[in-house]
Amino acid sequence: MAKLNIVLYEPEIPANTGNIGRTCVATGTRLHLIEPLGFSLSEKSIKRAGMDYWNDLDVITYVNFDEFLQKNPNAKIYMATTKSKQTYTEVCYEPDCYIMFGKESAGIPEEILVNYEETAIRIPMIGDIRSLNLSNSAAIVLYEALRQNHFDHMELSGNLHRLHWKDEV
Repeated sequence: MAKLNIVLYEPEIPANTGNIGRTCVATGTRLHLIEPLGFSLSEKSIKRAGMDYWNDLDVITYVNFDEFLQKNPNAKIYMATTKSKQTYTEVCYEPDCYIMFGKESAGIPEEILVNYEETAIRIPMIGDIRSLNLSNSAAIVLYEALRQNHFDHMELSGNLHRLHWKDEV
């Protein structure tokens, strides 16, 4: 079973990282954090946002982007940025690809982006909006990648707790 990967470059807001961590646990996605972080991983706010799922999170931290590249030498990385020429729905996500998001205040540095022109992606927005919330952006793009990979290993249907759907009686 292949595993998708979310990469956060220098995240600053613990609640966003906690929410992304919870989404990663729910989808079987690995979370990669590139330092410096704007918070401590032991902070109450990150664990509150990730709820009780934080202990189940597959998370790896790196000192910087160079270390991330050294430890993931063949990574196919999609760079989520408002500066891209193509939308997140115009690419085909491999089952083991990496989707990278930048820090909330500045995004991914252009010095990194310039080397990923073919895999830079954006979420369409209207006019002068600078960006979407980081955890919302990660969920939007991740679920498109999961959809393209047929929601591999995920539950595709649910059941009512106390009652039954009409076709189950």
